[in-house]
Amino acid sequence: MAGKKSAQKRQAKKEDPNERIICQNRRARHNYEIVSELECGIVLGGSEVKSIRDGQVSIEDAYARVEHGEVWLHNVDISEYPQASYLNHERRRQRKLLMHRREIRKFAEAAEQKGMTLVPLLMYFSRGRVKVKLAVAKGRKEYDKRDKIRKHEDQRMIKESLRKRT
Repeated sequence: MAGKKSAQKRQAKKEDPNERIICQNRRARHNYEIVSELECGIVLGGSEVKSIRDGQVSIEDAYARVEHGEVWLHNVDISEYPQASYLNHERRRQRKLLMHRREIRKFAEAAEQKGMTLVPLLMYFSRGRVKVKLAVAKGRKEYDKRDKIRKHEDQRMIKESLRKRT
């Protein structure tokens, strides 16, 4: 009886529209070596949230900067919401990220180092609010990218050969 209830809760959690991933920046993990990650909120308007709920958002070209003690997200493309008429938003405006001061200081110090940048990894809903997972990342060279791909393929081949043996 208890197992049945927990299975129902898991099923309900999977279908909850307030707890889902909106979009990911898959290229970030390929182009950058992730040093640390942090979850932060984002300041949005009503039409922006509606567009995000429809999945009309892209963070592929996005990056973050620390300006005057605040963290701003640049180049996030949130499509205009057609039903918002004249109350619509700009597609690629700067959006403020919500973080504690100590987190901003920690991230700002890390981002100011040579070769480091702030990159959004994913955007998702958490308890009905839009969240952004921000990462301090170091850019990879072309040979590092090839090395990573080669190692990944080697690991996959090893797993496949072990699976065929048994």
